Amino acid sequence: MNREELATILCVDDEPRIVDGLAVQLRREYQVLAANGGNSALQVLKDKGAPAVIVSDMRMPGMDGATLLKHVKQLYPETTRILLTGETGRDAAIAAVNEGQIFRFLTKPCPPDQLRAAIEAGVAHHRLLVAEKVLLQETLIGCIKALVDILAITNSVAFGRATRVKRLATEVAALLGVNNFWQLEAAAMLSQIGYISLPLELVEKLYYGKRLTSEERALADGAPAVAQKLLGHIPRLEPVMEILAACLQTNNDLPDGLIKLGAHILGLVLDYDAQIAQGRSVQAAMSALRAQTGRFDHKLLENLESLVALGAGTPEVKEVLVSRLTPGMVFMHDLFTQVGTLLVPKGFEVTETFLERARNFGPGILQEKVRVMAPAKSST
Repeated sequence: MNREELATILCVDDEPRIVDGLAVQLRREYQVLAANGGNSALQVLKDKGAPAVIVSDMRMPGMDGATLLKHVKQLYPETTRILLTGETGRDAAIAAVNEGQIFRFLTKPCPPDQLRAAIEAGVAHHRLLVAEKVLLQETLIGCIKALVDILAITNSVAFGRATRVKRLATEVAALLGVNNFWQLEAAAMLSQIGYISLPLELVEKLYYGKRLTSEERALADGAPAVAQKLLGHIPRLEPVMEILAACLQTNNDLPDGLIKLGAHILGLVLDYDAQIAQGRSVQAAMSALRAQTGRFDHKLLENLESLVALGAGTPEVKEVLVSRLTPGMVFMHDLFTQVGTLLVPKGFEVTETFLERARNFGPGILQEKVRVMAPAKSST
């Protein structure tokens, strides 16, 4: 096996000789990283990425092992956490288990064979978590995409919005170095699921930011509860639901981690999309977001602005027949049926499912010219 294929282990202790000793024991079987203390370990994780296993001492100045593993649990949930401690007291064990949710609790001095066995089990546990995450991501995202595509046929206003919100939210996350953020992707696609219970006319009024009657406002306010009922019985969707529940409010009680980041990104992108839907320019929309002092993180605002202002290229704006639409094109204006019903809202991204539906449009609509924005062509 190549060195690059070996599992990575991070050893943390405030005494360099102990870290060196652990590295000597483990370096033949694993790629070993070292850190002298909790803050140093967090910096190593930030620079090198998440290891398969972290082995940390309990008693360290500044940040003890339980606190470090608590941060690791929040930031790198798939990393297996092992605690080494000379303390056998009940309070230390309770803190380690409750706060860090450790995989193994070993006492010092720990025999080499026992340490190797614990790390081997930790690596196997990490592989299972990663495999489960990939399977969960692929299965859930695939099912959600199919669901959203089907719902977009009956409610293009709401679920067309979900498509572009998902794309922009994942792009903002990628600029922060967070790729394959499936929880955010799923939350963005499901952000409009509560609107399935609302009349189409009310969804259109919400989309355009029109004034609602008291009865309409009551219906709209009930949409999040509908979403919770629809999604509440789906296994392993809890982090997605947490992001959805928190994305529209400033929640400083959320611990640092992916849930908090996802909630902030989705809340920002939904607000931006609402500004654009109501006819504001990109510049006016960004100004409105900045005016909401303290609500949005400055770095997130900068990343969003760089995406919407610059993009990855210059898209082409042109007029095409509805029958000539292709996936990825975005409507620049609303498309109405012959009786005045909104068929496709401004900003709707054409999908394969929409093209299937378009075959059922009347000949008058199919031959109508629409203004669209086509994806930027690659320069290669």
